[in-house]
Amino acid sequence: MSDWEVHAIKYADRNARTRADSFIFDDNHDAPHAMDYFIWLLQRGDEVILVDTGYDDAEAAARDRPIRLNPGKALAPFGLKPEDITTIIVTHLHYDHAGGLHLFPNATLHMQAAEMAFATGPCMCHDTLRMPFTAAHVCEAIKRLYTGRLIFHDGDGAVADGVTVHCIGGHSRGLQCVRVRTSAGWLVLASDAAHYYENFEARKPFPIVVDLQNMLDGFDTLHRLASRPSLIIPGHDPLVRENFPQGKAEHITRLDQGPNS
Repeated sequence: MSDWEVHAIKYADRNARTRADSFIFDDNHDAPHAMDYFIWLLQRGDEVILVDTGYDDAEAAARDRPIRLNPGKALAPFGLKPEDITTIIVTHLHYDHAGGLHLFPNATLHMQAAEMAFATGPCMCHDTLRMPFTAAHVCEAIKRLYTGRLIFHDGDGAVADGVTVHCIGGHSRGLQCVRVRTSAGWLVLASDAAHYYENFEARKPFPIVVDLQNMLDGFDTLHRLASRPSLIIPGHDPLVRENFPQGKAEHITRLDQGPNS
C-alpha cells in the first residue's frame, strides 16, 4: 500500500510559560518556554484520519487559554469540513486533545481502554489528576461508546494499513502514540509522550505525570517505533514548525517528507 501524508495543524499557543512548566529537573527553571498546540491529519488518497481534536472557544474561555483557530475550521485548507471526518485517534482525553470531539459528529474514535478507565475511575477523585480533564469531553467519548462509535485498543493496535497505536501511559494512564508509514520512514506522533524534543532527547520528564516510570520507558518506545529520531514528533514543541516545511497554510506543517535538510 502507499504511504501516508502527515500534517501538523497548529490551533493555539501559550507563551506565558517557563521551563519549570515543562521539565521536572531543570537548572534554568525561570527561563521562558513557549508551547504550541497541534492536531494532526493523516491522508492517503481519499482516506483521512484525524489525530486528536484540540479544544474549542468555550473551553478556551473556561480555562483562560485562548485559541488562534477553531479546530473545526483549521481543516479548511484540505477541503475538509468537520462532518467529513469519520475516524479520530484520541491519544488521550486531556482537554487540549479531546476538547473538540463534539465538533466532529460523524467520527468513530480509537482510544486505549486504559484511558477511559482512568478518566472515569477513582483517580479522578484527586484534583491534581483531574485538572487536565473536562467532564463534558469524557462524556462525549462515552456517548460515542454508547452509539457504537468507539473502538478500544489494549496496548498495540492497528487503525489502518500503515497506522498503528501504542499505549505508553506516563502522562495519562492510557496515553497512546501513533506510528505512521511515510515516504521518509516510520514516523511517530508522540503526542504527550514527549511534549518537547528535550523531554525524550535529554530524558527530562514533563511535570504532569501519573506514572513516572512509564513516561521514562516511553521515551525508549518512541525511539524503537520510529525509523530514526528525527521522525519522532513531539506533541507541543514550537521547534516542529522550524524543523519541518510549511504545508498548505501558515498554520500547517508537512511532516511525512522528513525534516528540513
